[in-house]
Parts: sequence; C-alpha cells; structure tokens
Amino acid sequence: MLTYLTSVIFTCLFLAVSTTKGQNSSLPQSDVNLLEFPLNLEYLEAEFFLYGSLGYGLDQVASNLTGGGPPPIGGKIANLDPFTRDIVLQFAYQEVGHLRAIKNTVKGFPRPQLDISADNFAKIINDALKQTLNPPFDPYANQLNYLLASYIIPYVGLTGYVGTNPKLQTAQAKRLVAGLLGVESAQDAVIRTLLYKQRLQKVKPYNITVADFTDRISEERNNLGKQGLKDEGLLVPLELGAEGRISGNVIAGDRDSLAYDRSPEEILRIVYGTGNESVPGGFLPQGGGGQIARSYLI
Repeated sequence: MLTYLTSVIFTCLFLAVSTTKGQNSSLPQSDVNLLEFPLNLEYLEAEFFLYGSLGYGLDQVASNLTGGGPPPIGGKIANLDPFTRDIVLQFAYQEVGHLRAIKNTVKGFPRPQLDISADNFAKIINDALKQTLNPPFDPYANQLNYLLASYIIPYVGLTGYVGTNPKLQTAQAKRLVAGLLGVESAQDAVIRTLLYKQRLQKVKPYNITVADFTDRISEERNNLGKQGLKDEGLLVPLELGAEGRISGNVIAGDRDSLAYDRSPEEILRIVYGTGNESVPGGFLPQGGGGQIARSYLI
C-alpha cells in the first residue's frame, strides 16, 4: 500500500513539473499578461514569413507552438529572388524562436485566427492610400510587393515592446522583452533598408513610389493608433529627420532618434484595422488572444 501511494504521489509531482516546465510561476500576473500579449504579433509574423519563404507555416515547421489554434487564412509562397527569400526565411525562423522563448516563460495561448490573405493586404493598402487599387495589391505577387507588405508588420511589434518594457516589474521579463526588441528592430531595419534603396521607384502598375507607399502606411497606422506621431515613412520632412538635418529615414525615431512606443490598445487598433481595440478585424478577424486583448472584446 505504501509503495502504491508513493508511486501515485511521484506520478502527480512528475505531471505537475512537466506541465509547468519552462514557465515561471513566480512572475506577477501583470508581467504574465504583458508577455503573453505579443504572441498575437509573433504568431502573425511567423506565419507570414514562413508562408512567404516556404509556402507553409507553423503547422509544418513547429506544430507544438500553435497550441492547436486554427491555421492562417490565405498564406502562400511569395515570388522572391534567392537573396530576399533567404532573408525572409531567416526572419521566419527567428519568429519561431520568439514564440518558443515567450511560451517557455509564460503559458501563452493557442494561435488565434490570422488573416494573411492577399485580399486582407489589399484592403489595408487601399485604406492607407485612400483609393482602390486596380489590380488589387497582392503581397505575394512579386518581391517589391512582399517587402512593402513586410513593412506593415514588424514595426508595430517593435513599438509594442518599447511600450511594454517600462511596465514590467521583473528583471526576467525585462530581459526577455529586450531580447525580442533587439531582433524585431533589426528585422524592421533590414526591411526599411531594402525598400530605401528603391524609395523613388514606382510600384507597378500603380505609378506610386515606394516612399509614398511607406509614408501612407505609416500615416494610416498613426491614424488608427490615435496617439499622434509614432510612425514615419522612408522620407520625412527635414524637421522630422535625425537632428532636423536629413530627410532620409531608414530607421524611424523621435526628435532624439529614440524608438517610438505603443500600448497594447494602440497595437490592437492597428492590427484590427478598425481603430478600436474592441472591434476585431484585419489580421485578427476573431480578435487577439491573451487576457489583455480578450478584455476589450465586447
């Protein structure tokens, strides 16, 4: 009887340890919530970059990280040259690592329903340009389109991490966010640099320059976020450039060239494309996951 009880106790303890492996139960709930929230964007980036470079996503690459959530809508391989495909694939695997790092620290939530379809990107671009493009913008059609579509995503996460860091209470949480922010910032810088080289090129067949595309996308994100200037395109008025001396803007920053910050509410308004953290849409048609995002759903 004693041997049986000992066996049962050992089994229960083993299961408890296995269930919480890699997750720190000592983090305050506020840190847990703030660390879980970025999973919404990390899932989005992972799927977009995986599909763009490989033609398939997390279900084939790291199904253990999906939590059983639904597959994304509309992802497909992009028409990229070998150099750009290699860069995008690096981004994709980096996002897989980000998902694992967050989920090893907090429990997280299953992958939410994501919409990375050409139709959704076309709507986002139409909204930014305040016109309906014909033919519709297709992010997967060619390399330049894919880079412009990529411009839409990582920068939002970057500003979110900048906004999150001062709200965290523990060194562990701050270290994780600092590590995530470093790589997200680098990804955004690479995308912006590749586009900056083509900044005056017209995006076929629309007769709109690359710089104008980025300016209008950034302006739309500022409008959706509703907290003023936190987003800038590749070319800015001289007074908004670094030290007020240059209009080139490979890396966006404030008057002191510090990264802009955004709150979770601002992030939701932007990724939903509705300007309202309580009204899902855009990349997250059924709303985001985690306590913060779910608390705003009506």
